[in-house]
Order: sequence, then structure tokens, then C-alpha cells
Amino acid sequence: MTLSGFVSFILEVLFLPLYLGPVPFPITALAAGLWNVVLILTALNVTRQLRLLALPVVGWLVGFVIAIMRGPGGDVVLPAQWQTLLMLVVGVAPAGLVLYWLAVRHTPH
Repeated sequence: MTLSGFVSFILEVLFLPLYLGPVPFPITALAAGLWNVVLILTALNVTRQLRLLALPVVGWLVGFVIAIMRGPGGDVVLPAQWQTLLMLVVGVAPAGLVLYWLAVRHTPH
């Protein structure tokens, strides 16, 4: 599942600079949030441990960190633009909310 999160990030970052005419259209940022939630819900079929359920998001975040780092030639896959921030927030927030909801729901009272 961790590898699935990493691979999904790679596919999402490829289409992040998509434009509709002259207007940026970062639809993959929305897809990232939805897909990370789907990966968590799919992982529920394998385990109920919250640590393991978070692994797809961890894989996604590892890809994000790698993409914002400078390469040997000084190039960056994800430059400091609003689309990058949008992808981070929309990619992680829904998955974080689902993980929080699962943690609260399964906490003994």
C-alpha cells in the first residue's frame, strides 16, 4: 500500500501543470485527495491498525518531499507555486480526516 501511495503521487504530479486554455487546472490535486482516501479504505480490508492504514499517505508524502527537493542540476519537479501547496493540502487533508475519524471511532471509551 505504501508503494501504491508513492506511485499515485508520481502519476498525479505528472498532470499537475495541466491547463485549460490559459488557466491552470490542477485537477490532479483533487484526485490526490480522493485517491489517498480510497487507498486508506482499501487498506481497511487488510488491517485495522491505524499505523498501517496511514502507510499509503506516508508513501505519498515521501514522493512529495522528493519532488520538492532540488536535483543535482538544481531542477525541481514541484516548484514553489500555489498548485504545489494545493496538492499538499488537498492530497493530505481528506486522508488525515479519514484517519482521525477511524481513530476516534475505534478508541475504547
